[in-house]
Amino acid sequence: MTGYAAILLAGGAARRMGGVDKPARAVGGRPMLHRVLDAVADADQRIVVGSSGPLPRGVRTAREEPPGGGPVAATAAGLALLDPGTTTVAVLAADLPLLTTAAVAELRRALAACHSRDDPPPALDAAAAGPEDAPATAGPEDAPAAWRERLDGRSAALACYVDGDGRRQHLCALWQVPALRSALDRLAATRGGSLDGAPVRGLLADVAVREVSWSGSGPPPWFDCDTDEDVRRAEEWTR
Repeated sequence: MTGYAAILLAGGAARRMGGVDKPARAVGGRPMLHRVLDAVADADQRIVVGSSGPLPRGVRTAREEPPGGGPVAATAAGLALLDPGTTTVAVLAADLPLLTTAAVAELRRALAACHSRDDPPPALDAAAAGPEDAPATAGPEDAPAAWRERLDGRSAALACYVDGDGRRQHLCALWQVPALRSALDRLAATRGGSLDGAPVRGLLADVAVREVSWSGSGPPPWFDCDTDEDVRRAEEWTR
């Protein structure tokens, strides 16, 4: 047991795709949801929140309250199913067909390094190791250095990817479980106890974030498919 789990957010109306079951759309011959599940196959628990269809054995399901309540409400629903010993959880959109185990492992190393007493924070200008060089286990001693500090002297609550323009990819992230519970509680308290329609950015209020720049040679792991054109581009990348 690693204490690591994954919550996949499979809800959403997919309005720009005509309301189809977007995570079920195939990329490279497989549903996007199943590709994301493969990227977290080493997690102790995998939880899908929202519409899912047939799933691999052992994957649990939940539904946000109310249905269609958005990614924050869905995150809370998934969190409620975690085993007590879970220490870190990946929070991932289910439409990330280019996500890989190596990319998730890089997030795990980044967050672990923030909580190691022996390893200093990685330098911004240090040479970055690509995911193809990553070992099978994710520990702070293996930390690649394509990470930027946004910590203000605090241990990070989460690690998430940032794109080339510095935008955080909030639904391609790894959280410390206690920090995520606290962030959800704080946000709910500001909204009369409800997380219905709450913005994902609201979870990050007063939260220390480890920003991770993708250093691999392949396509960005946070690429999500919101339109038919996005699906076409992802198909090209998987060939």
